Amino acid sequence: MTALHPLVEQAGALIDIDRIDDARALLARRLAEDPTDAAAWVSLADCHLVDREYEEVLTATGEALALAPEYFDAQYLRTYALRRTGRRDEALAAAHEAVRLGPQRWRAFAALSEALGAWQPRWPEAFDAAAAAVRLGPDAIGAHRALWKAALMNGRSDVVRQAVLETLRIDPQNAWALKERADRAAWEAASPPLTGAGAKLPAAAEAYATALAADPQADRLRKGLDGAVFRMLRGTRWLALLCLVIAALAGQIFPSGNDPVALPAPLGTRLYALALMAAVWGFGAWRRYRSMRAGVRLSLWSLVRRVGWAKLIVGQSAWCTLTAVVIVTVPWSERIVPQVLFWVALVPTLLTVWFERAAIRA
Repeated sequence: MTALHPLVEQAGALIDIDRIDDARALLARRLAEDPTDAAAWVSLADCHLVDREYEEVLTATGEALALAPEYFDAQYLRTYALRRTGRRDEALAAAHEAVRLGPQRWRAFAALSEALGAWQPRWPEAFDAAAAAVRLGPDAIGAHRALWKAALMNGRSDVVRQAVLETLRIDPQNAWALKERADRAAWEAASPPLTGAGAKLPAAAEAYATALAADPQADRLRKGLDGAVFRMLRGTRWLALLCLVIAALAGQIFPSGNDPVALPAPLGTRLYALALMAAVWGFGAWRRYRSMRAGVRLSLWSLVRRVGWAKLIVGQSAWCTLTAVVIVTVPWSERIVPQVLFWVALVPTLLTVWFERAAIRA
């Protein structure tokens, strides 16, 4: 191909920084001047592909191939448009033609992997093609993304993870890779409790906050961060309920077989219970909260201000903890009042937890 016209070069630079409308304007000027500029048609097809205008991609690449039948970039882009419009056989033919024209170019094998992905029996071939793309372009984000997609189709979770990590190695601020890492962290945090999922929620929130910093306009990332933070808030109720149980035991508010009438409980025991409750909150919430990045902390308080259910959770955690403190600090001589306080704090909170879980299962 001959040297690119300056307007086409400028348009390519604008496409690289996602200024698609500006690039289109320059390409329209160039094609008005010279409609036989194949490179301008290919760059216009690239703009259409970014905006998912697949029929327009086919029109633009068709014009380019009519002018330059051996134009690799036109065949490469055409493969994706054909695949997205359901023309599987034509997409595969275009991909094979791209491989013929550029046997050492990673984009050719990424396109072949995309085309092969249209047939489930050929998913292993799609994986092999994507792996070839990575071998030819080890520092190309597009190659690793093609491998990520093929690995997903083939159930290769190890390769999926590695593709995201490699993308972040190349570009630590890549919005797509940060989003995928955040989604992975959220999925792991949603695992059954026996896997220690609760401990993974802060990592999921951190991952979403990092991804959101790279792409502040992504509503899906913001919702993911809110979801992780909300689940962390839900966990504070269990800390509060643990404090309530500690207070009930230390305050001896329920009769025991050893000494059913020994009230008030010893001062030392009650002070020890207060220290234990402080440790529960200190290690279970405050220490974790202080170590969070600012974005996660701001999201937490924003969620409490915006969402009524989050306010309810915070209120229940505070109520249970305050009730526990009252039970152990007051030297009760009768059990009826602390028992009433205990049940008034415990029952509504457990009912709310049950209602949440039932709603989630539904």
